[in-house]
Parts: sequence; C-alpha cells; structure tokens
Amino acid sequence: MIPDRAPYAEYPEHSRGRLSPEPISRTRNAFARDRDRIIHATAFRRLKEKTQVFVAHEGDHYRTRLTHSLEVAQIARSLAHALRLDTDLAETVALAHDLGHPPFGHAGEDELQACMSDWGGFDHNVQTFRVVTRLESRYPQFDGLNLSWETVEGVVKHNGPVSHRLDEPAWKAIAEYAPGWDLRLDSFASLEAQAAAIADDIAYNNHDVDDGVQAGLFSLADLMDVPLIGPVLHGVRADWPDIDERMVRIEAVRRMIGVMVEDVLAETGRRLETDNIRSTEDVRTASRTLVAFSPAMLADLGVLRKFLFERMYRHYRVNRTRSQARRILAEMFQLFMAEPETMPPEWSKPARDGDDVKRARAVCDYIAGMTDRYAIEEHRKLFSLDLALDL
Repeated sequence: MIPDRAPYAEYPEHSRGRLSPEPISRTRNAFARDRDRIIHATAFRRLKEKTQVFVAHEGDHYRTRLTHSLEVAQIARSLAHALRLDTDLAETVALAHDLGHPPFGHAGEDELQACMSDWGGFDHNVQTFRVVTRLESRYPQFDGLNLSWETVEGVVKHNGPVSHRLDEPAWKAIAEYAPGWDLRLDSFASLEAQAAAIADDIAYNNHDVDDGVQAGLFSLADLMDVPLIGPVLHGVRADWPDIDERMVRIEAVRRMIGVMVEDVLAETGRRLETDNIRSTEDVRTASRTLVAFSPAMLADLGVLRKFLFERMYRHYRVNRTRSQARRILAEMFQLFMAEPETMPPEWSKPARDGDDVKRARAVCDYIAGMTDRYAIEEHRKLFSLDLALDL
C-alpha cells in the first residue's frame, strides 16, 4: 500500500475483481490495466473525430471528444493526487466517460434519443456502459473489456446514484446487468470517480471558452464582466499588459483551471471533514456528493454557462451544424431500419435476426459508434447518386 494514501481512497489490491476472473498482471495493478484497455479500445480511438462543440472537420485546433477526454483525465489525476486518492482509477474513469457519445456531440445524442423513443431509448452514459461491457470485441474469452468492479461502477455512477433511473428504457441495460454483479446502484461511486466527474465540468467550461473565442463566436472583451473568467482576464492584463490577445486567452484559461481546481480541493476537504468520511464505505453511503464546487463557485459557473449557452451553444453557426447532423443521423436510422442489409455484415446480421427492438438497437449501436467524418461519408454514399459507384 502507498503510505500516504488516504483511508477513503480505493486500493487496487482490494478491488472486488472482474466479472470474468483473470490472472493478475505482473506489470500493472488492476486500475492501470483498466486504463490501458480503454486506451487500446476502438471506441477510444474513434473519439478523435467525434464532436465536442464543433464538428471535428471544422478546424484542427478545436477540441474533439478525444482531446476533451485527455484534458479531463489530466485534471482528474491532479485532483486525485492532491486528495491522496488512487490516481490510476481517477484517470481511468475520466478516459472512459465519453466512450458512448455518438457522432456530432449532443445533437447526435438528441437525435438518437428521438429515433429510439419507441425502441428502448438512448443515453450516452448507458452507451458507455454497453461499450465497455459488451460492444468492444477484443478478447476471445469475454465480451467487452472485462474492467474491474471499481472502474465499471465509476463509469455508471460518476455523477451520483442511478437507481432512480432504472425505470427509464435506456437504463434497462444496466438494470439487467447489475443483478449478476451488484454495482450498488443506489450508492455513490468512489471519490476517484467523483473527481473524474468534476474534472469533466472543469475541462469543458474552460476549453469551451477557449474554443468559442478562437471560433470568433465572442471576444475576450465580451467576457470581461462575466464572473469567474472576467476577474481572471483582468488579472492577466494587469500582470502582462503587453502580451497579445492569443496569449491573454491561453493564460486566462490556464489560470481559470487553477482557480476551479483549488476551489474543488477546498470544498472537498470541508465536506470530508464535516461528514466524517473515514472509509470507502463512508463515501458510498454519504448523503451527498463529496468532490464538489463551493456554493460561490457554482453561482459563478451558472452565469458563465448561461453566457456560453447564449453566445456559443445556440449560436446560429452551431445551430446550422446541429440541424445538419440531426438530419444525417435521422435519415440513416430510417434507412437502416427499413433496409438493414445496407449495413456492414457485423451489424446487418443481428439487425435481421431479431425483432424490431433488437433491430433498432443494432442500428443505434452502429450509428453511435461512428465518427463525425464516417457518418458524413456514409450518408453521402447512401443518399447521393453521384457517389453510387464509391460504395
């Protein structure tokens, strides 16, 4: 054991194991092994061309799901180190958290939710669970990645208990899986998973500011009076009055990440002490999330998110892309449901062999795994006569 590890941290040697027992690795602990399996997964590689806000081909410098996941992992690992938690587990959950996102970001998720409304629903968190427990096919002895209990728990519950969601159609995949391997769906996940969840918030709020300015959707001047980022920008200009706008932006984002991380560490420390957290069981049976922002930070983030929603997420340029993306997925879904034989064999066979619900799930799984670029090309091949020979 690591001597300075906190008593409420997870220890890989105390892991509850894997659904399919495997020999212990000679070179890696259980959580590091999980991390490596995620990095080598096909679904992880596909994140490089999946939308964060901007469709992946719109620019080389905007974040994709892959670069977002790497930033989340870095922040999660830093938080875990400062809180004396297991850094490998925090990093692993962070790297896995978006594996189930479809192409075109939240527009793609919204469209698949609509398409699947009569066939069992769609939720990207559940899809991540399906990816790591079923859809990844890399090992002859089991489906999925056969990750440790703590990693699967973190993937499912990093945002809190989920037992209240099991009646939702999309969540049946988890409800049906859990009885064979009790993930304690009515409890909180580990502090490491909670660190990954809040690292997600820190990462996207900061890189969306960065990407929004780079895309010309708003300027640094527009941000000067926005809570959190505004005071940071004033501080950068005071310290470095002669640097250019690009460097101001980069330095401000760097500092804002630091401010948010320090806030989380302070608030989490207060909650751990106030709630008398002394063990991993105390974490899971706590009355609230323990890795959290302070009330003051949450208020400032609320104003920043409102600004980003108005000036970025619903900007007409982004709306046009969202509209195009939804049409692409809707048209492919309808075609594949009517003509499943137009999908590749590994997807058309399960689509043809089952009932309508199984067909819809196979179609959904195929579309959800696509990158932005692949979805655009598939749609063109299916619906553009001038490309009929390029099938």
